[in-house]
Amino acid sequence: MTTYVALLHSIVLGPGRRVVMADLKAMAAEAGFGDVRSWVATGNLIFEAEDAPVAAIESRLEAGFRARFGKHVDIIARTADAWRRLAAQNPFPGGNGADIGIRVMRKPLGLEALSMLRGIATPGIVLALADGDLWIDFSRKPSETRLLSHLTTKKLGIGTLRNANTVNALAAMLD
Repeated sequence: MTTYVALLHSIVLGPGRRVVMADLKAMAAEAGFGDVRSWVATGNLIFEAEDAPVAAIESRLEAGFRARFGKHVDIIARTADAWRRLAAQNPFPGGNGADIGIRVMRKPLGLEALSMLRGIATPGIVLALADGDLWIDFSRKPSETRLLSHLTTKKLGIGTLRNANTVNALAAMLD
């Protein structure tokens, strides 16, 4: 068995409707995944499955989500080892974890995306790539910056943003 981490791009189903983590865990179990766990109400799962390509795991989760909740949501999955590497690669280890965002990507970002975002970022925001995932030290509340509006699927490809505290908490759950 392999342990996986999965991140939902959004847990909002529509106005006033959010995915409840108990329902999300039940959906994953119905899709055949075992020992399903979540960390707070942020659309994160950890589970066990037979070893399979990550793309196949993502497809199964997305199909299960659509069947249960009636909406497509992009889901990014990583093996436990890949998740631990992601957490260990934090280029801003001294920063405030709540102010450090990581856009976890389905396909790695390249230097051209980093260059584009650096041109948009206001002073004080620092960006870095690690294995194609985008790390951002906002140095303040991310919601107070205009950079968030540029971290879209349309501009960057399929991915989802989490803060360093969430990344580290999920890594700790893997141990």
